[in-house]
Amino acid sequence: MGTTTQGKPRQIPRQYSNDWLERLDGRTAIAKAVNDRLHHLVRDLGGPDALSYQEQSICRRIVWLEAQIESREVALAKGEDVDEARHVANINTLTGLLKAVGLERRSKDVPDLAQYLASKEAG
Repeated sequence: MGTTTQGKPRQIPRQYSNDWLERLDGRTAIAKAVNDRLHHLVRDLGGPDALSYQEQSICRRIVWLEAQIESREVALAKGEDVDEARHVANINTLTGLLKAVGLERRSKDVPDLAQYLASKEAG
C-alpha cells in the first residue's frame, strides 16, 4: 500500500479498523471520495446529530466495504483474479449493514419558523 511523505496510507486498507478513515491521507482522491460518500450517507440518514454511535460506526463500515467491493470489481474488469467468495460475502455484508441503518432517506428535524423564533427568544 502506497504512503505519503507523512507516512499516511493512500489506499483503503485491506483490514478494517475503526480509525481507517482518519489515518488515510486526506489529500488523495480516494480519501476525498470516501469522505464524500460518508458525508452523503450520514446526511441521508438525518445528519450526524440524528445518528447514534452505533449507526455512525455502521456508516464507516459501509463506506469501507463499498471501497473494497469496488476495488475488486475494477480488478475483475481488468481480468485479474479475485476471491469471489470474499467478494460475495462483502456484498452480502454491505446489504445487511445498509438494511440496519435503513434504505430510505430520513428527513432532518428542522424547526418551523415559530419554533426557531421561540428558541432565539429563549436563548
